[in-house]
Amino acid sequence: MDVVLLFPGQGSQKPGMGHDVASAHATARTVFDDVDAAIGAPISRLCFEGPADDLTLTHNAQPALFAHGAAVWAATRERIGRSVRAAAGHSLGEFTAYAAAGSFTTRAGARLVRRRGELMLRSGEERPGAMAAILGDTGEPLETICQRASSEAGLVVPANYNSPGQVVISGEIAGVERAMEMAKAAGAKRAVRLNVSGAFHSPLMAPAAPGLSAALDDASIVDPSLPVYANVTAEPVGGADVAKALLREQLTSPVQWTRLIQRLAADFPNALYVEMGPGSVLTGLVRKIAPELATMTCGTAAEIDQLLARAA
Repeated sequence: MDVVLLFPGQGSQKPGMGHDVASAHATARTVFDDVDAAIGAPISRLCFEGPADDLTLTHNAQPALFAHGAAVWAATRERIGRSVRAAAGHSLGEFTAYAAAGSFTTRAGARLVRRRGELMLRSGEERPGAMAAILGDTGEPLETICQRASSEAGLVVPANYNSPGQVVISGEIAGVERAMEMAKAAGAKRAVRLNVSGAFHSPLMAPAAPGLSAALDDASIVDPSLPVYANVTAEPVGGADVAKALLREQLTSPVQWTRLIQRLAADFPNALYVEMGPGSVLTGLVRKIAPELATMTCGTAAEIDQLLARAA
């Protein structure tokens, strides 16, 4: 059985995540302990107990999701590791994918994503922005709508190409609001503001780039042991230098999730696509992009048991 690992990004976090996994698997508990030690904060307690408001803060959510994904992988790696053919992650999840591929240690990855979250939070405070999900098809390309809204109101760009009929836009508040109006006028079913602390994956995140570059340069990053498919290019990455460059670029570039899954589906049409994190956001998107693919979620102790039974 071939396996492709998928790791979610911000928005998937929820109090209670990982508690049963850490209780059932000593290797998973070690991952949470390592993340706590690496960043000097009780991220495991936030994962296990909340409160939700604290867990949702960008600089907490990113290491929390990283810890959970890495913990689930640690609990399953011995049994399924030889079957894994590739990995990918949505936004923050791309860092977890590289950790699963051995590009950096759990502690190094935790420090990286904590720093990334801090920098993104600060950028959002210094240059406030917004994001919104555009649901349904529009008669006019969303790229064109964003260009017109940018010229009329404020900078706004496509940020996440999540699936056919679901694109997230990001930018200055006035630009996002204008683009939402235009998208609905062009036929979108809904345009929904997202509860985020900044305009992620847009040029408004540029102030965070130097700090993230420094953190990536300081980290000991090696070539991944398996291909990691990049958000920016939707192509497999095999080298550490390319990985670092694309993780930097990802900060201000759109997440090409639809193209990424289409490429994975072409490369591994018969694999089992396993979402290693809380919830089922990514498996839901995969079903919309490539419904022929086999998927399953693996974020709880019971789901780990199901995956291991399937791999037996």
